[in-house]
Amino acid sequence: MPKWLKDAVFYEIYPQSFYDTNGDGIGDFNGIIEKLDYIKSLGCNALWINPCFDSPFHDAGYDVRDYKKVAPRYGTNSDLYRLFGEAHRKGIHVLLDLVPGHTSEEHAWFLESQKAEKNEYSNRYIWTNAAFQPAKGFLYIGGETERDGVYVLNFFKSQPALNYGFLNPEEDWQLPADHPDCVATREAMKDVMRFWLDHGCDGFRVDMADSLVKNDDQKKSGTSAIWRNVREMLDAEYPEAAMVSEWNGPEMAINQGGFHMDFYLNWSGNGYSSLLRDYESGEEDHSFFKKDGSGDIMRFLDEYLPRYEATRKNGYYCLITCNHDTKRPKYNLDDSELKIAYAFLFTMPGVPFLYYGDEIGMRYLELKTKEGGYGRTGSRTPMQWTNEKNAGFSTCPADALYLPVDTAEGAPSVAAQEADGNSLLSTVKDLLRLRHEEEDLQADGDFEVVYAESGKLPLVYRRGSLLLALNPSTERVSAPVGEADAEKKVLYAIGDGEVKGQEITLAPQSFVVWK
Repeated sequence: MPKWLKDAVFYEIYPQSFYDTNGDGIGDFNGIIEKLDYIKSLGCNALWINPCFDSPFHDAGYDVRDYKKVAPRYGTNSDLYRLFGEAHRKGIHVLLDLVPGHTSEEHAWFLESQKAEKNEYSNRYIWTNAAFQPAKGFLYIGGETERDGVYVLNFFKSQPALNYGFLNPEEDWQLPADHPDCVATREAMKDVMRFWLDHGCDGFRVDMADSLVKNDDQKKSGTSAIWRNVREMLDAEYPEAAMVSEWNGPEMAINQGGFHMDFYLNWSGNGYSSLLRDYESGEEDHSFFKKDGSGDIMRFLDEYLPRYEATRKNGYYCLITCNHDTKRPKYNLDDSELKIAYAFLFTMPGVPFLYYGDEIGMRYLELKTKEGGYGRTGSRTPMQWTNEKNAGFSTCPADALYLPVDTAEGAPSVAAQEADGNSLLSTVKDLLRLRHEEEDLQADGDFEVVYAESGKLPLVYRRGSLLLALNPSTERVSAPVGEADAEKKVLYAIGDGEVKGQEITLAPQSFVVWK
């Protein structure tokens, strides 16, 4: 396990929208470099940068055309190498976004694979044996290549699936996972990883990490075996390199696949969704952190706790404020509600991830799709640095921006919130400072639920020697605690709370830490 993950707090950057230094309306590597001091001031000491490799951008860079070349709109490979170096000098680690399950249809591997003549890349992707033989059970494309066959997709039409084999082949065109050509695909991806690690990258967030071996079993044993092999390579050659999986299956990703971290993703109706985005269930919004939502913390804990206990010795199950695929939490929560929500997310076990702009409460905008974003596009708008032209993101004309900035009245900005000690930004900085100062709050610190009941408040929990309690509602609430807790002193508070005897009482919309 990379030691630096213990006290890591990640900041996710969608590079198109972070900071533009050359006036073309699109963010760039130099923009990230210029804002490293800001990122560090937040309390974030690690970055996850969304895909920045060469791409036709049919899916915002998740359709890679060249794994070893950066997209020119962000700069050059040398610019990215410089970003690694500048970040490291400031004590910041950098993860790149690895897309191992598919490439762009314009990738050189695919251009060779689609040829009629057999070559070393013929089986780099999944093909049937004839143009009129469907790939039953899969999304596929036919009729567009000289090769007599149809090819399997991993998601969009522009994303042909790389061939890692089938766990139990059922058709003559399906290769087993141990076929030399499938092993060659795995080794090619390891070569990509080595390339970036050798140039200063600190690891990878892995897109659709569970999508490699097809017809895999429920435990994803075939895909997990590939990732175990990758982990063995990392342990031997790059022991401080880290991997986090887009999986939301920590027992598989961490325990079986060897990932250091797995994301608790926002899936409609799941435990994470019940905290912030219960409106996605299609009924009334009963999000736990909505002050009048009458939410139930057990919807989260009943799902989270077994996964946490099953994986805590092997890796970190990570909570996020949001990501590039999710509506921003400001969509349904105001700043007072976000403060309590972030207090919880940043004091839980595992490694927290903060999505750019969430620290100031950037809003989700209803926008037309851009680069395959569709409903996700509204969470990918330019970072709002100031209240000046283009929110300080770019000097270009407004109609040349990658996406429009939020121009509505009250749109938040870094500049305005840095001058306000009670702002959401100030609260985020205070919370992350507390996490860094108190070892018990870091990734591997002990976690115990002290009080949590269905339909009741507050939530009370321990992180090592610390007692924490939160009340997102508008009512004053109480709960029983241990007698020894009366001796603890308030270490940090949003709102107000006290411990008397064996009872804890919290004011409305409060979060308190005792030590």
